[in-house]
Amino acid sequence: MIRSLAALLVCALVIVARPAAAAAPVERVVSPGGIEAWLVPDSSVPVISLHFSFRDAGAAGDPQGKEGLARFATSLLDESGDDLDNAAFQRRREDLAIQLGFNAGLDDAGGSLRTRSETRDAAFDLLRKALTKPRFDARDVERVQRDLVASLNRDSEEPRSIASRTWMRMSFPGHPYARSDRGSIPGIEAIGIEDLKGWAATRLARDSLVIGVSGDIAAAELGPLLDRTFGPLPAKSDKPVIADVTPGAGGQLVLVQKRIPQSVVVVAQPGIARENPDFYAGYILNYILGGGGFTSLLMEEVREQRGLAYGISTQLVTYRHAPLLWGSTATRNQETGQTIDLMRSIWQRFAQGTVTDEQLKDAKTYLTGSFPLQLDSTANVANVLVAMQLDHLGIDYLERRSSLIGAVTLDQANRLARTLIDPAKLATVVVGEPAGVKPTMPAPGGF
Repeated sequence: MIRSLAALLVCALVIVARPAAAAAPVERVVSPGGIEAWLVPDSSVPVISLHFSFRDAGAAGDPQGKEGLARFATSLLDESGDDLDNAAFQRRREDLAIQLGFNAGLDDAGGSLRTRSETRDAAFDLLRKALTKPRFDARDVERVQRDLVASLNRDSEEPRSIASRTWMRMSFPGHPYARSDRGSIPGIEAIGIEDLKGWAATRLARDSLVIGVSGDIAAAELGPLLDRTFGPLPAKSDKPVIADVTPGAGGQLVLVQKRIPQSVVVVAQPGIARENPDFYAGYILNYILGGGGFTSLLMEEVREQRGLAYGISTQLVTYRHAPLLWGSTATRNQETGQTIDLMRSIWQRFAQGTVTDEQLKDAKTYLTGSFPLQLDSTANVANVLVAMQLDHLGIDYLERRSSLIGAVTLDQANRLARTLIDPAKLATVVVGEPAGVKPTMPAPGGF
């Protein structure tokens, strides 16, 4: 009971933390050993949150035939470490109410730590054990392997998962982006303990490490902790070079037959890179087209005016080697063809540069006004600090963000719409038994 109460306490403290980034500038902390972190101190509650990422350590670097290695390895990092087997590791984490987790995406791998101030040193030490001396005990490996295979089996029947994986495979043939960041069943089953150890030894290194911290800790205290926690990692990583790529299935439509009452539709085209000077104009365009909830063009015409779908949305996906403008919806089988035709017509109209001054102003108001909600806890602040570094936004980004969005002009937005939004580059995947839909190419295999 005491352990449960402690866990509830740390959760509550994280939730009620005020938006620290709004109250203090970001500090660049460099440890005595040269490890850098960005810090927003916040002593309003006795909680510390740390996020970290290893650049280019994600699933795109998984070796052929062992797809899922990054996900498999990160799933095991919080199982044990150094002198603590699984039982001892989990008991210590629970006794101290430490929240610790790891993950792997397509581009990067990383993790997070949240702890009360009074258990700070013990929490950072637990992270050190997990990260720098992972055990990969056979019993844990076998159990997690079974869990991952079971999860992939479930994914293989989930329509949205099928649609997303099919789109990536049809659009990036021969490129690592064609492989799911969750791996494949044959890939997971082919991975052994030596593969996991090799991944940790070559991917988790200081030269690719990015760290964000927020909470009840000062810069002078953080520096030595960084050295103790991350200092034992190798200095240099050894990871494959991933080539930039452009989606290659523009204008194509793939149908995956599945007996479900609603068809799932995914559409996407090349997007805009995060470092592109026009990114903020693209950010606004996405909001107007499909990112703005009930105020977006797609939601207004597809749902509100015609009732073809309950929800429809777009987003900018900023993959490092292939940014995308991604959209999705689900609609009744008998109305799927009509829905796709309508989406394409809206895309075509938007590509002509039809943004109005009112739409631009509304988008700016929302995108600047809602951002502080992303900074409502130390955990969220630490996460944003990592994203700022991965995207090379500059340490003063939080101070400049509103002005960057505000500086977008109507001419700039419409000029970008005419060059970025391109129905001819739109690739479509439908999963279901849709009416009025004719595929232009067969679904790729290999799942």
